[in-house]
Amino acid sequence: MPAVSAARSKKAHRPVAVPANDPAMLLARARNAAFAEASRGNLGGGLGVLYDALQGEPMSHDLLSDMAALLLAAGKLEHAAGYAQRALQAQSLHGPSLYTLAFALSGLGQVDRAIGVLNELQSGAGRDSLQAEAPELIPVAMIELERLRRSRKA
Repeated sequence: MPAVSAARSKKAHRPVAVPANDPAMLLARARNAAFAEASRGNLGGGLGVLYDALQGEPMSHDLLSDMAALLLAAGKLEHAAGYAQRALQAQSLHGPSLYTLAFALSGLGQVDRAIGVLNELQSGAGRDSLQAEAPELIPVAMIELERLRRSRKA
């Protein structure tokens, strides 16, 4: 009997093959390739990879959010805000998209809207989402919220 148990346990731990054309795998590869390009200083190449991937998955909140983040990094604030808003339409209260939208709005001088978005990141589902995906950004968002509140009073 122990030999049967050992054989079953070996089968249970065998990795499952994922088809090369699995949509989730293709999405992950595109996202990784885009950020790899951006980290090498080729922001345009990263944006191109995401743009191409969006042609196949136009409502992927992950792709839209990544596009928004790279556009924000490139200083393309209006485009970053647009992609972040599209990502939020696909998945409301997505923390990274809220973060990107807030900073794009802040950069565009839309202080009240930026404060409203950053308030979403203070607690609840938006904060939980950001905590799960990029916890290091929470303090940055809260510092920006305080800065914007002070600037509005001044």
